[in-house]
Amino acid sequence: MTNSNMKIKFDTLDYQTEAVKAAVRVFDGQTIKESNFTITDASPEGTLFADDGIGVGNRVVINSEQMLKNVNKAQILNGIAPSDNLFGNNDNFPQFNIDMETGTGKTFVYLKTILELNKKYGFLKFVIVVPSVAIKEGVMKSFEITKDYFKNQYSGVVYDLFMFNSAKLNRVRSFASANTIDIMVTTIQAFNKDTNVMNRDYDQLSGTRPIDLIAETHPIVIIDEPQSVDNTDGAKEAITKLNPSAGFRYSATHKDTSYPTIYKLSAVDAYDNQLVKQIEVAGIHMDEDGNRAHMKLVSVSSTKKSGITAKIEVYKKTRVDADKTVLTFKMNDDMYTKTKLPIYEDVGIIQDIDVREGNEAVYFSGTPAKITLDMATLEDEAIKRGQITKTIESHLNKELQFARDGKRIKVLSLFFLDKVGNYRIYDEEGNPQLGRYAKIFEEEYQKLIRLPKYKILNDAEVPVEEVHDGYFSSDRSSGRVKDTNGSTAADESTYTMIMKNKEGLLTFYDESKGKTAKANKIRFIFSHSALKEGWDNPNVFQIATLIETKDNITKRQKIGRGLRIAVDENGDRVPGFDVNTLTVMANESYKDFAEGLQKEYEEDGVVFGVFDKDTFATIIITRDEITDEIEVLGKEKSTQLFEELKENEYINGSGRATDKLKQAIKDNKIEVSEEFMEFVPKILEIANSKVKSLRIKDAAERVEVKVIKEALSEDFLQLWDKIKYKTTYRIDFDSEKLIKDASEGNSYLDGVNSIETRRGTYLYKTGLLEMNEAGVTAQNSNESVVRSTTGHAYQLPDIVTYLQNETNLTRKTIVSILKSVNNLEMFKNNPLAYMNQAAKIINAHKNQLIVDGIKYSKTDEAYEQSLFTTETLNAYLGENGNSVAVDKDKAKTLYDYVITDSEVEREFARQAELDENVKFYIKMPDWFKIRTPLGPYNPDWAMLYEENDEQVLYFIVETKGDISDEQLRPHERAKIKSGEKHFKAVSTDITFKRAKSEADIRPA
Repeated sequence: MTNSNMKIKFDTLDYQTEAVKAAVRVFDGQTIKESNFTITDASPEGTLFADDGIGVGNRVVINSEQMLKNVNKAQILNGIAPSDNLFGNNDNFPQFNIDMETGTGKTFVYLKTILELNKKYGFLKFVIVVPSVAIKEGVMKSFEITKDYFKNQYSGVVYDLFMFNSAKLNRVRSFASANTIDIMVTTIQAFNKDTNVMNRDYDQLSGTRPIDLIAETHPIVIIDEPQSVDNTDGAKEAITKLNPSAGFRYSATHKDTSYPTIYKLSAVDAYDNQLVKQIEVAGIHMDEDGNRAHMKLVSVSSTKKSGITAKIEVYKKTRVDADKTVLTFKMNDDMYTKTKLPIYEDVGIIQDIDVREGNEAVYFSGTPAKITLDMATLEDEAIKRGQITKTIESHLNKELQFARDGKRIKVLSLFFLDKVGNYRIYDEEGNPQLGRYAKIFEEEYQKLIRLPKYKILNDAEVPVEEVHDGYFSSDRSSGRVKDTNGSTAADESTYTMIMKNKEGLLTFYDESKGKTAKANKIRFIFSHSALKEGWDNPNVFQIATLIETKDNITKRQKIGRGLRIAVDENGDRVPGFDVNTLTVMANESYKDFAEGLQKEYEEDGVVFGVFDKDTFATIIITRDEITDEIEVLGKEKSTQLFEELKENEYINGSGRATDKLKQAIKDNKIEVSEEFMEFVPKILEIANSKVKSLRIKDAAERVEVKVIKEALSEDFLQLWDKIKYKTTYRIDFDSEKLIKDASEGNSYLDGVNSIETRRGTYLYKTGLLEMNEAGVTAQNSNESVVRSTTGHAYQLPDIVTYLQNETNLTRKTIVSILKSVNNLEMFKNNPLAYMNQAAKIINAHKNQLIVDGIKYSKTDEAYEQSLFTTETLNAYLGENGNSVAVDKDKAKTLYDYVITDSEVEREFARQAELDENVKFYIKMPDWFKIRTPLGPYNPDWAMLYEENDEQVLYFIVETKGDISDEQLRPHERAKIKSGEKHFKAVSTDITFKRAKSEADIRPA
């Protein structure tokens, strides 16, 4: 059933939570304080503001030393080498880089961070600075669709977000005076020049500049895409004038790395953890081996050194045939001489090269007489038609896959154009008509949709002209669409249109519902290449670039429009690469696209495969689960280990992995000195991450996985009948034990009695008193930080309610815990620190008791065996593939390819194929999920072994590169332990094991 009021839903995703925690942790030790100032109405008439007002601002009271300790802790927890100082290139206020790959929800993260900073520390004023109107519109849309979610998450907290508008300066005054959370969004262009409205005095603001009012609030500044925001001295100076308390810089491609990085989710991390779509590249390539005088003008230039030249794509003779390549030509060059191909004899010599902008051309003595920069060749036209056709075909195949699998996910495809006229033109009366690409689309779509293969899609019900539409900027007077550069006022309205239609584009058209929004019918989107950033849609599965001239859209911008995880018609995310594959229809080879994309990452500062002295600094030695205090290897020992690996030729002089290290990773064995032996698993894990690059899938290497009929055997049934049953669980939760453990601690965890706090930071203020007829006022106030063991006692907050909210325990239990402790004096010293530590301790003991006390019971309900044979699976072959081909004659597993998530799993599958004692094994499918109190758990493998031709052994296996408890996150460890209890309830014959390789679980 179609949901006509669909809203995108939001899950609690671990990596987003960690990114939020990293920012919040910066202010540990901060007490809730605000800064007040006077907003004066000096206008003669007093028409806008009747009275003087009180401004409310942020106040950070922790010193730089403590903040750096907090930053280092955040860095260590996130596997980042700790910084030596707090400030980057801008030493006016502390700023922190947060790396998040495109498509992983950075806007959601910083909106949540704002609310957490208010909840923990009372901060109220925030400014989000963005580089373009596109991203500004994206922020506004994110605010709109997340508001209900955050309202529920934060108990209805009042907050507002607005775009700075030079025509509505009264909103700046209300921003300064608001005592609730207020967030201003602005482009950097709105205040980086003295002539900007924000930097000029205005009578309606009592002669005050808007930026001065904002500066009085000491806002926390969020910089979205800083590489495009404060990339000039003027922009940096403008942001400094906002007088920020602190800044958080969110990007996937930080150019300025001088600021401390507190959280990092790299492109590789995002792909490895399936947080974004995987990418496959397809392309249309025509190769006639030089049998046609192909010529495509790529560029012209005029320099003192080289003179006037032209780059032309031609065929050139090789030893065996001819290859298409780009050559540089000058005046009087002979085309035959340069190409060595007879077909170019009729073209003759180059008579002239025109380098004037808009007139770029090359003139020949023969035929053709000239070529121009924007000239479309016959080959171009054929390739464009091929791109459109294959994009439609890929789209329909994806719809067919979802229809067969019963997934209600609306599929979208995106075409980028450089000329709006290629999609829409106008007749003499001004009526819109189809452009050439729109005509091709409709012709090819109607051919394909009528094929018997796509009959079940029932697309014929929606006329072809209604399944596609264009999002272009238009002229206000005529209403005609036009070419723009992406930053005009007309573009702003186009971004708004795209954003407003976002939910409609995700919703199926249902004729039975009556009149439905036009967007609900659209499945193919045509967009101007100028609209290359700031908007995206989770259900874009195909992207094609129909660009005639130079492609000004980077590969990262292309894939960025479709990287987000898909959502179904109810707005729920649908994770997993079996659903989330983005097909890029490139006008170049798969190899060139992959190499070009990696080059773009590297140009943007993403470093692939390079070891340095800090690489091993964050290897954990010990970790306190209550306080999160961690001892790590550190920079000095990391340097020592780095030099040792270089000396032993695991790393070369450029800091890259040698073949010796790659073999060590494959063998899961590396030689290090005794001092580092205990860290070998982590060393290999880090080394493995360094030798990885982005695994871009080749569409040509994709195969549909097929069931091996012979594998549906007695061995399979024997294994499946053991593991297929579902369970229910209950938790025997001993409240008295929780009270005792939480207050006193146990052998694993400390208790609340172990908390120690110090009295918070005090501010010493001085100021001159000024006496006049108006009274006595303090001016020129100065302040410094001092520490004292005496002074005014804090007003104590409601600790019981706070701990209730943080732990979800009853008031009675919280009161019992607090009555059992003997250190409530520490609560008076620093209430917030005490409450935060107490909440962590109580939650740690609660989670331990939950896992210890969980009891699973087997039910009669079971997973359907038929799911194995009805789901559609695709495997990728080649060096960047994700699969292992199996021996179909042995029929030891269900499919002809085992689809895996990592090199550890690929090696496990290879070993299972070779082990004669393995009778049958299954890579557990994504739909096999076990309910746990901490979320669903999906085990990796099910194994059936035979020993001595008699004994049958059943194993459930969790494969990890490092299987030690210390290196697993607590919630991950708890899920695995819950899964183990599930299988014990299902059958006493099943053994649950964690392993690095198949050899680790072979029966002794």
